[in-house]
Amino acid sequence: MIVQDLIDAMEHIAPLKHAEDWDKVGLQLGVPDRPLAGPILLTIDLSERVLVEALELGAGAIIAYHPTIFTPLESLTDSTHTQRIVRGAIEAGIAIYSPHTALDATVDGVTDWLCEGISSEPGEAKPGTIQGDCRAIVPALGGDTNREVKVITFVPTDQVDTLRNALGTAGAGGMGNYRLCSFSTQGEGTFLPQQGAHPTVGQIGSLERVAETRIEMVCSKHALALVIETLKEFHPYETPAYDIVELTREPIRKIGAGRRLVLDQPATIAQLADRLRSHLDRSRIRYALADDNENHQFKTIGVVPGSGGSMAQLAKDEGCELFITGEMTHHEILAASQSGLSILLAGHTNTERGYLKRLREKLLEHLPNATITVSMVDQDQIKIG
Repeated sequence: MIVQDLIDAMEHIAPLKHAEDWDKVGLQLGVPDRPLAGPILLTIDLSERVLVEALELGAGAIIAYHPTIFTPLESLTDSTHTQRIVRGAIEAGIAIYSPHTALDATVDGVTDWLCEGISSEPGEAKPGTIQGDCRAIVPALGGDTNREVKVITFVPTDQVDTLRNALGTAGAGGMGNYRLCSFSTQGEGTFLPQQGAHPTVGQIGSLERVAETRIEMVCSKHALALVIETLKEFHPYETPAYDIVELTREPIRKIGAGRRLVLDQPATIAQLADRLRSHLDRSRIRYALADDNENHQFKTIGVVPGSGGSMAQLAKDEGCELFITGEMTHHEILAASQSGLSILLAGHTNTERGYLKRLREKLLEHLPNATITVSMVDQDQIKIG
């Protein structure tokens, strides 16, 4: 194996295009074409203890869920823990990769894993099975990159095939496994040639009416310049008429930031807390009820792993009654509660760490000959007495 094999596997599991714009995801340390010799270690946080563990294992790569390098490093000395970790990994030839919010957003990622536990009775959660309707709070934008814009032009009917083929060669009209996709409608075009014009049909100073076909073809923004140049070259008119329409990117319902979970069966805060304690293997869960009603049955729930306070209002706007995340500040909790949104907190990394076992299984599907290990020393830094 080489490092690129690991990159390819992670890209298949959690495409980086779905990560948040502010995030620092992907290969943070290493060279793609270098050999990947040694185990792959999975961790939530790459601490100095985890680096020691990796060194003892002879690891060739570390997948650290949280980015190890988040702010620019001005030096590589021993002055900070991040510098020591990065320098130590460099000296040992260990690659570092971080998926973070890309792994949150993807189907069967960290957030969906949380929803499995929230929607199932203790001990009954099944991989890939969520008991209820589940969609992203903020859907990712995707769709075919070949349909970012639509080019519309008007051509004499007997010239449609020639122009369509030329535009197709330039990159227009591609949709999935199909080429030369277009839509045509019949109509009448008018024009009045002025002095200095060289009309293909018609006379200077005389209004001309021509049977024309409106032809529409999509293309990528990357291909647009060549498509327009080709249109002007192959269109029979001296000055062809054409429109360029930018198309809205389509939302992907099940991929994106957070989840809006509508349970098949409503549950009380006590029931939901029990489910989370079982799913996360934690002994304590904190919550704040907006109405102080312990018997309230919650049906529509917002879910964000880690620190999700910034998405609480978005969840409320999507009709959520309860917001489940890892941690929030006092003032975020107060604002949410006063707006009518109840809060359940399970601890920042507690809502993430349990997923590493599933990530290991997914990686082994793509890298069956790799040795992949979940860190034994990575742990929540906060202890509850």
